[in-house]
Amino acid sequence: MPDDIRTHVDSTIGSGLRTTGRTDKAKLALAARILAANGHAAGLAGQVTVRAEPDGWWTLPLGSGFEEASEETLLRVDENVRTVEGAGIPNPAVRFHVWIYRARPDAHCIVHTHPPAASALSTIGRPLVCAHMDAMPLYDDCAWLPEWPGVPVADEEGRIIAEALGGKSAILLAHHGLLTVGKSVEEATYLAYYFELAARMQLDAEAAGTLRSVEPAHGLEARRFLRQDAVVGASFDHLARRDG
Repeated sequence: MPDDIRTHVDSTIGSGLRTTGRTDKAKLALAARILAANGHAAGLAGQVTVRAEPDGWWTLPLGSGFEEASEETLLRVDENVRTVEGAGIPNPAVRFHVWIYRARPDAHCIVHTHPPAASALSTIGRPLVCAHMDAMPLYDDCAWLPEWPGVPVADEEGRIIAEALGGKSAILLAHHGLLTVGKSVEEATYLAYYFELAARMQLDAEAAGTLRSVEPAHGLEARRFLRQDAVVGASFDHLARRDG
């Protein structure tokens, strides 16, 4: 795409797409319901967290399913995963989120879920392959942890997962599920949503034939375009209207 056309398209999108203003607490509860509506809820498995003010993180109480999330029931937890605001206790697996937040100051929100396609892909020793336009938000930005370190309720599992994630925005966890990090609730949710779609496409495509890679330059340009704040925010708002 010529530079002048790209600049025009980017500026048009930036000025033409308006997103809805919400607090992080409201967005996190909404994100959980969106994810539940799109197959990411597996009983009580998985966690969503977002940085809280003045410190700690907001998350769901243990025993609450994603589809039941509300702003009023969220908990604020500290670095020891102890409740400092709200009623109830958090999922103890939130401990491994703490390790990621420590390693990634840029991470504002973390989504970890066990949706069917990503979970299936995680069992066959194959990392996520971004070979379709709808997978491009994750192009060259998804790590792979090939060995399962066990249930992530202790510090060692957190250290392993944080190191495997590195500077990427997503990771496929062997025998487990997916994890995404974002500079906003919208971005982490958007990436998790498209991660599961990409995993489903990969499983379907590999059952029919051989995956064909895209040209790296096209993949990176598509990622840049699809990860613009305006596109991410508008996509989240659409999911909120449809599924929230």
